[in-house]
Amino acid sequence: MMKFRQTVLIALAVLGISTSAEAQDVHFTQFNFSPLTINPAFTGMHNGLWRASGIYRNQWNSVTTPYVTTGISFDAPIYRGVGSNTYLSGGVNFFTDKSGDGNLMNNTIIGSLAYHKSFGETDNMSISLGMQGGYVQKSIDLSRLYFADEFKNGGYNLGTTQELLNNRINSYVANVGVNWGHAPSEKFAYQIGAAAYNINQPLESFQKQTPNNEVGLGMRINTQLGIVWHANDRFSVLPAVLYQTQTNASELIAGTELKFRLGEEDVRSVASSLFLGGWTRTGDATLVTGGIEMKGFRVGVGYDLTSSKLKTAASGVGGFELGVQYIQPNPIDFARKVFFPCARF
Repeated sequence: MMKFRQTVLIALAVLGISTSAEAQDVHFTQFNFSPLTINPAFTGMHNGLWRASGIYRNQWNSVTTPYVTTGISFDAPIYRGVGSNTYLSGGVNFFTDKSGDGNLMNNTIIGSLAYHKSFGETDNMSISLGMQGGYVQKSIDLSRLYFADEFKNGGYNLGTTQELLNNRINSYVANVGVNWGHAPSEKFAYQIGAAAYNINQPLESFQKQTPNNEVGLGMRINTQLGIVWHANDRFSVLPAVLYQTQTNASELIAGTELKFRLGEEDVRSVASSLFLGGWTRTGDATLVTGGIEMKGFRVGVGYDLTSSKLKTAASGVGGFELGVQYIQPNPIDFARKVFFPCARF
């Protein structure tokens, strides 16, 4: 059993995963294009009637079979209480991830609910609570993998390891999150939140007979801080920090986005703007983002400049992202003309 265990670990390590808790969730550089993967409390947290987001990421194509991740989501307020300071929102998030020479596939669909409550004389403070539940299907192409028992006496023969593995597994996940927002003025606002993903720690093992001591997928804990500062009518600064940890892995992304408004639109949610961002993922990469906003649309591109030990193997080639988001403008914005500072995410 120990020899078999070591063989499987070595083979699956080539794919960037293990048979259990060492597997990691997907992540994005432009995380604001995939808000529901950062915090369930972000569901419906936007100044609009509804939001649709999509993001595509491609990385490591100079090292191995490219790791490709695509995500789409939709969220919107679905019920408002008496007055406008309390509402319930819902959404759905889907992503598919393909990685490694073994074509490890991760297809996940998640439903999301969040409760939002505003406080203060001008409703300039808010608390949001969110939860998610979803279905995960992972698969692997065993025919593309090679195992230790297949190489004997200098030759290759089909071994028995593949017979002890499944090529597809299914599981369910549960996530929760909380977020606090405060806008001390019409020019400044901030959001601070935390979330826990995979709180049920679903068992993910490709082994047909899972050992009794097998542990489930580790929880991913997120903390995030986002700020919006409108320096003047045209120029805004939007710094943010995201920290994530899961099992033995962690990442810290920190940086800022600079936004410049174009034209003479009074309502910021539909005004045309250009944005440029500079970020760092500690010990891993320098990140550059940029794009345009126009009439509720936001289109952005991101590129990772690898700075880790993989820099040489990757020949300087990093990860590329393309994100598209649309927020249907809320007529209330046009009525009040001065757009209330929104969340960073």
